[in-house]
Amino acid sequence: MRITFTADGIELAGELRVTPGAPAVVLTGPFTGVKEQVTGRYAAELHRRGLTTLAFDHRGFGESGGRRAHEDSQGKLADLRAAVGLLAEHPEVDPERIGVVGICLGGGYAVRAAATDPRIAVAAGIAGAYNSPARFAAADPQGYRGAIRSFIDRYEEELPAVTAGDGPAAMGGAEPYEYYGTGRSAAEHWENRVTYGSLHSLMTLDALGAAPLLGGTPLLIVHGRTDDYCSPELAEAAYLAAPGPKEIHWLDAKQHIDLYDVDPYVTEAADTTADFLLRHLGGGAQPAR
Repeated sequence: MRITFTADGIELAGELRVTPGAPAVVLTGPFTGVKEQVTGRYAAELHRRGLTTLAFDHRGFGESGGRRAHEDSQGKLADLRAAVGLLAEHPEVDPERIGVVGICLGGGYAVRAAATDPRIAVAAGIAGAYNSPARFAAADPQGYRGAIRSFIDRYEEELPAVTAGDGPAAMGGAEPYEYYGTGRSAAEHWENRVTYGSLHSLMTLDALGAAPLLGGTPLLIVHGRTDDYCSPELAEAAYLAAPGPKEIHWLDAKQHIDLYDVDPYVTEAADTTADFLLRHLGGGAQPAR
């Protein structure tokens, strides 16, 4: 069911799949992604496994309002708080049984959201980006500061999200283009552009530092053993830093984007995530057919 809701006065568009009496999860996904791509795939998979799911377009992307093609870290966290509020008020959702699932960059946002919103009872990251400015800067502090300065200087300018060649792109290399630049990710409202200010948001978002703030909130990490875009080392660091109940599940994927749409990896990730969510949020509903 298509829905709209607001965060900070900005209208957001989403897809709500309801399983009466089931736990509910809100999904957040990859950098520049829209709800018809990765989050929509996982929302459908988790719904089939007995959960209520909400996939939506963050501000600036897809069918939602806001500054176009701009990654707003604090704004995205506000979007997630609004999404949790929407679920909590739904007549078929128990407000004590709401979780968050993040894929790719969304994995870091899932940790950050759960650490700062106690209404979120469980968090899961799939192929997550657990960004750590401290670790980014450790090897070359001046290089790090120079990079974020360059993003500030060009804050409102745009560059392609992906490119087939060697030109500038927010997500450089052949692998991102293999997904976003081809029919694999075809979505009417996805745009191949993003602001330089978005790169500043990415480089300064401290997702890893939020893991120790989770308290007793259960955390699941699902990650590929080989991942050139979202570090397995940072995934393990997030797992180790979380103080509450936690599990880590490694997949033998060869590429980051294998966890976007390639089986058996998506099926295994969805099975593992649904099992973790239902155990910690409580099952009871029948899976959708």
